[in-house]
Amino acid sequence: MGEREQVRPLAPVAGRQSSDEGASRHQKKRGRKCCAFTAAIVVILVTAIVAVRFTVFRVKDPIIKMNGVTVSRLELTNGTIPKPGVNISLIADVSVKNPNLASFKYSNTTTTLYYHGQMVGEARNGPGHARPRRTMRMNVSVDIITDRIMSNPSLNVDFISGLLSMNAYTRVPGRMKIAVVKRSIVVEMNCSMALNITTQQIQTQECKQNVDY
Repeated sequence: MGEREQVRPLAPVAGRQSSDEGASRHQKKRGRKCCAFTAAIVVILVTAIVAVRFTVFRVKDPIIKMNGVTVSRLELTNGTIPKPGVNISLIADVSVKNPNLASFKYSNTTTTLYYHGQMVGEARNGPGHARPRRTMRMNVSVDIITDRIMSNPSLNVDFISGLLSMNAYTRVPGRMKIAVVKRSIVVEMNCSMALNITTQQIQTQECKQNVDY
């Protein structure tokens, strides 16, 4: 009787399948971790960019302020009425505060003076700049056209009260650049004031500011 042919058992199929499934689960787990890590990095970067945008790169409003006004060349007739043909000069001490990390460069500034809605004087100042986190001061001299005041029907009432009521409008257009952020800015200030005719001083003053981008 011939020798029987020896039959070798095959490797268990279930074992190989279990090994393949384990490797697949491991790869999926690594893929999920990689996606989660990438998403976390993206969230951190976006948060950092937004934080920088609204802190360091945020453009803050420049602040314009009228610190005081003095009167010169006011000549009166009988001590009460401005002398016809002689202009009055108002010198305004104006400051521009820049709270930003970059310079505020402005072009020609304009100050217009009104008496009961009628323009009676205007002044223009040249360009300049307010350094970062600094305050720049300038004197604005406005020549008042006396004849326009004399022809205004409200003059008699104001002289009886001893006060000339006036409004001043100042406009400061400029630009600011913080890193890659460029902004055009217009700072406006409206002031209501009362000029004491006897003392030739500004008795009351109230100003409001507006900033346009």
